[in-house]
Amino acid sequence: MSFGLPSVKVKPEHETEIAGHEGSFGLPNPMYHLNEEKMNMAMLRNIQGLHAPMKLSLERKFASKIGRLPFLPSSNLQHDVLTGRYLDIGFEDILNTPELREVAPQPHAFVERSLGIL
Repeated sequence: MSFGLPSVKVKPEHETEIAGHEGSFGLPNPMYHLNEEKMNMAMLRNIQGLHAPMKLSLERKFASKIGRLPFLPSSNLQHDVLTGRYLDIGFEDILNTPELREVAPQPHAFVERSLGIL
């Protein structure tokens, strides 16, 4: 007797067996995050209703739109916390630091270009 409600059990879209979320060289596979996020949103929608995944997606959208001045790098910490990726250590965390970049931007030139002065 289901009363027309969706099932609480999360079912994958495809009936393939996933070997694991580890990719080559023991690094996490980025596609695993996407599949895990889809399953979590489906489970959240089934348990709490449509408003919960919509609220989370709006929070992620607004977190990605937080801006800074053009010459300041953004760490996207809020977006990483909302997606749960702040716990993962990846290639970009070690080798993509601002102090290792070859070119240091000139702040005045960036701001003047964005304002249309240059």
